[in-house]
Amino acid sequence: MNNEKVVIEHEAVSRWRTLLEVLTVSTKLGLTSFGGPIAHLGYFHDEYIRRRKWMDERSYADLVALCQFLPGPASSQVGIGIGLIRAGVLGGLTAWLGFTLPSVLMLLLFAFLLQGFDIGSAGWIHGLKIVAVAIVAQAILGMGQKLASDRNRATIAIGAASVALLWQNVFTQVLIIIIAGIIGMMLYRKTAVLETTTLSVPISRRVAVLCLALFLGLLILLPVLRQFVIADGLSLFDSFYRSGALVFGGGHVVLPLLEKELVPTGWISQADYLAGYGAAQAVPGPLFTFASYLGAMINGISGALIATIAIFLPAFLLITGCLPFWNALRKSSGIQGAFAGINAAVVGILLAALYNPLWTTAVLAPVDVALALILFLMLVFWKLPPWIIVTAGAVGGTLITFQPL
Repeated sequence: MNNEKVVIEHEAVSRWRTLLEVLTVSTKLGLTSFGGPIAHLGYFHDEYIRRRKWMDERSYADLVALCQFLPGPASSQVGIGIGLIRAGVLGGLTAWLGFTLPSVLMLLLFAFLLQGFDIGSAGWIHGLKIVAVAIVAQAILGMGQKLASDRNRATIAIGAASVALLWQNVFTQVLIIIIAGIIGMMLYRKTAVLETTTLSVPISRRVAVLCLALFLGLLILLPVLRQFVIADGLSLFDSFYRSGALVFGGGHVVLPLLEKELVPTGWISQADYLAGYGAAQAVPGPLFTFASYLGAMINGISGALIATIAIFLPAFLLITGCLPFWNALRKSSGIQGAFAGINAAVVGILLAALYNPLWTTAVLAPVDVALALILFLMLVFWKLPPWIIVTAGAVGGTLITFQPL
């Protein structure tokens, strides 16, 4: 009996040590990982795989492949996935907290410093609007080449863009995603499946199903509840949850989706929105923590908490729900076909958002077009980091609006 008690106590201590190790390593990465999602994956590989050997190379590659398929912040999902595999659900939460909290705190500080300043007419804000056009255009170009390169997927993308432009309400994006998934499943169900490896995950399928059901239930029910329940917290949660649930391609891609949700409703001015986006480029960790800044600007600490949880919750539910089934899912051509259709539709949704609200509010004169083209050149062909593009855009916007005495 005493031996069993000792074993149980030893296992408990070992579990807490593992969680502490996950927290320590992920916090280190959260403080030092600059450069966006692709760079984050390199940092993860160096720390988790090469140095600590928490996973083998093929398992890490499989995890990255899964997170590229799923909507949400890919690098954050990879970090959560490593935590899940290392120490279960608590490990996933701990890995997310460590990687995310540093940039959340930095952006909260920026939000509180910015409040009370009138920056709406500042020239650098106009420049940041044009930066947003260049960054989203780059994202659409890259995603289109990869995810909508053939006739069928290009047709899905253009159809999705047209619907998103002509029918704008809270249900549009969800319906587009569902219909595109069905079309993709029908078109690509006979496509050859990818080669697979086995990924061991310490999460039961019952927990996984519960997470997937919760993900889908919130995605469908939140917009409905929003129509009948007048509550700012619920509306805020819905806007950030849908943005986190429907975005593919990382933090830069969520920019137009969030802007479309928050700026027209009057929750935040476009000037404050773009100032925070510029600040988000300068901090380490996931760009999705931009939501923390937005929530703080809208409703202080409580708004930041709601926005942060809501935008990351879909990513956590999806990776937790899909990991136990990933070995089987990758063998299904139907599932892969659905992802193909969904990915193409997301390209179309972003194309629509590039026009409205980004282009219509940022590009107002020929000189704006010229600045947008220069920034696009620097980003796509010179391959300069985003923080340089943000700085150049702010300077360019100031020069455009500068009036000599």
